[in-house]
Amino acid sequence: MEKRLSWQARGWWVRQRLGWAGAIVGPLILSACALTVPPNRLVDYVGREAVSGPSVADLPAQRPIRTGLVLISDTSAPDAAPALPDEAANRVAETLRDEINRITPFAIQQILPNDGIKPGGDPTQIAEFGRKHEVDYLAVVVLSSTEVEYPQTIFLAWTAHSQPGLRRDNWSLMEVALVDVKTGKTLIHAEGRGWATLDRPTAPGINQWYPVVWLRPSEPNWRWWPPTYEGAPNTLRVIAMNQAAKRLVLNLQGAWIERLRAERPERG
Repeated sequence: MEKRLSWQARGWWVRQRLGWAGAIVGPLILSACALTVPPNRLVDYVGREAVSGPSVADLPAQRPIRTGLVLISDTSAPDAAPALPDEAANRVAETLRDEINRITPFAIQQILPNDGIKPGGDPTQIAEFGRKHEVDYLAVVVLSSTEVEYPQTIFLAWTAHSQPGLRRDNWSLMEVALVDVKTGKTLIHAEGRGWATLDRPTAPGINQWYPVVWLRPSEPNWRWWPPTYEGAPNTLRVIAMNQAAKRLVLNLQGAWIERLRAERPERG
């Protein structure tokens, strides 16, 4: 009897250790994945030469730098998630316009419809697009995301009652390049990544607790309840992309400061 209890206790200890290890390692794996998924897509639109060091364009002396903005929702990758709904994409473009105008001398005056820019790495299409819309500088913004869904047991609040459910992880990437239309070269570029998780039952009906979107592992206590079961995946994508936008703005501001520092010795 004592031997059996000893083995039971040892089994409990092992399960606890494995649980703790999973709690620690799981977020680390998710964070590492978020650094590389989805892969960068900006070069597929502006060309690799446009964002490499030797081909970076000179900053114009005239300020503010009048600029147009085009938003590209990239779904060309085999594992790409669906694009944001039009209304959400428009809000992203407007918010990004305001932030770029606030932190840089670029003055985005119009948000242009993407009526011809396609993946393929051909930089001439950016010049043609800019000439068509009569802008000298263009902020090319590329949105992309990847999702994976898998079975997950969900619990009702803090009770022991559970039922089969689904977990969907979304990794979103927002990239921007501010391009000189005449030369096809990039003034500055930056990216931001965001991720979020959707938990939901396999069928609707538990409206009080599910579906729910949360930020893991960065903010495990943050929660958002989508208004509908059917629209929950879109809510997930919007939240993840908004997280990417926040990081993009910070990185863009840093890229602009670094660009100014790099120019000072040349002018001094």
